[in-house]
Amino acid sequence: MTEPFSAGIGGGGFFVYYDAKHKKVHTIDGRESGPATMTEDIFIDPADGLPYDFQEARVSGLSVGTPGTLATWEAAAGKWGTRSLGSLLQPAAKVADKGFAVDNTFRQQIADNAAAFAQFGSTSELYLPAGAPPVVGSTQRNPDLADTYRLIAKRGTGVFYRGSVGADIVRTVQNPPVAGAPGAPWAYPIRPGDLRLSDLANYRLRFPAPTKSGYRGLDVYGMSTPSSGGTAVGEALNILEKTDLSKVSMTQALHRYAEASALSFADRNRYVGAYTPQSTLDKLISDGWATQRACQINPAKALTKPVPPGDINASGCTPAAVGGPVEDGQSTTNLTVADKWGNVVEYTLTIEQTGGNAMVVPGRGFLLNNEMTDFNFTGTQGTAPDPNLPGPNKRPRSSMSPTIVLKHGKPFLALGSPGGATIITTVLQVLINRVDLGMTLPEAMAAPRASQRNTAGIQAEPAFHTQYGPGLEALGHSFSADVPELGAATAIEFRPGGGMIASAEPVRRGSGAAGVVRVRR
Repeated sequence: MTEPFSAGIGGGGFFVYYDAKHKKVHTIDGRESGPATMTEDIFIDPADGLPYDFQEARVSGLSVGTPGTLATWEAAAGKWGTRSLGSLLQPAAKVADKGFAVDNTFRQQIADNAAAFAQFGSTSELYLPAGAPPVVGSTQRNPDLADTYRLIAKRGTGVFYRGSVGADIVRTVQNPPVAGAPGAPWAYPIRPGDLRLSDLANYRLRFPAPTKSGYRGLDVYGMSTPSSGGTAVGEALNILEKTDLSKVSMTQALHRYAEASALSFADRNRYVGAYTPQSTLDKLISDGWATQRACQINPAKALTKPVPPGDINASGCTPAAVGGPVEDGQSTTNLTVADKWGNVVEYTLTIEQTGGNAMVVPGRGFLLNNEMTDFNFTGTQGTAPDPNLPGPNKRPRSSMSPTIVLKHGKPFLALGSPGGATIITTVLQVLINRVDLGMTLPEAMAAPRASQRNTAGIQAEPAFHTQYGPGLEALGHSFSADVPELGAATAIEFRPGGGMIASAEPVRRGSGAAGVVRVRR
């Protein structure tokens, strides 16, 4: 309700859970899946054979996948919770009815999407009162969402996946509720999609084993495919482990961080997709593979970007002959939670772009996702197969990286972040800040960030560029245009004796929230 442009029941996500009783990490894959009729060329314009522009694909029915968030909530509550999903939805329904005060971030997210939101009557009615974003300090209510939550609480998730709510989702996708407002032109036709009620009825969660990699005596658990987060973070950490970062200069530590990230992104783009064989995933986060990749890092000179991926079938420092960079969206929500019994949840959920596909389901009060645009529209890997092309019932690759770190078998850190492809580098950078570079968790979170995703230039926050840019540029790194902020992480560190440090962003995205809830009976 309060962050509808980044997450909600119209989207999906990945849930990582540490079960304190059994000392085991579990995961839930609640990623959206494509329609059964989805083809590899869904984002190719038949008129000219070229890929659609991103906004043309996004603001359409083509971009919507079957949402997995509600099924994830139900499964998590049923497996590990103490209350039913129905009871858990009631407070959210009250918030939707009562409303909340609009802040600058909320208003700006609407303003950034105003042209897209104005194309749909259901969206503009909710988020563009009187044709403009709501005023800061005004109250934002959503009675339709409150009713939807109460309906689901009363009748169960079947009403969403097989009933009237699902029918409304399908109707919205197949017949977008276009009602363009005057003065809000849109450059593209708004294309219908082919999501069907059978796609919703046939949706199933997955419960894959988590990825696991060792790092300086710690066990780092992450999310397996269709997320690339677990493998990319794990591979980069394994590469970095070849150097004692605590004994080199900050410039050298950040140089190696950037190089390891570029190498892992090259491999991620070449090999990781929804159907990557487990044997390939295992190799990508193996120490042997890290040795093959780390040997390319030169302490005195940055690699030329983009770097090619490694050759999965070769040994030694042998890059593959093909490969290329890939980018994806920027908006997500992350939650880090622990209870007094030692159970830990790291949960990243999203509707993809800020504002999703811009369509509010009429009468239901929630935005739909545009997750299908996380597929590559055309092949990106030269003559090699691209693992992230669209396909029937397929789930697009994600960068979401919910991560739980154990030390001697007990929780040490849990962290995650929004930010599209920068999620991977945000999680990686916070980890090395805390584990290698002598920072406390709040310092590790607040430190300026940079993201090298195998592109010609490093994307960086201004403070990072100012402080560390000269040293890195002397090694041959280049920087692209600075961005105001990267990521919006949340984290908990578990201290000896049972204490916890809960940490959120002090500034990014208007600052985050971290604290302790004590239930009064």
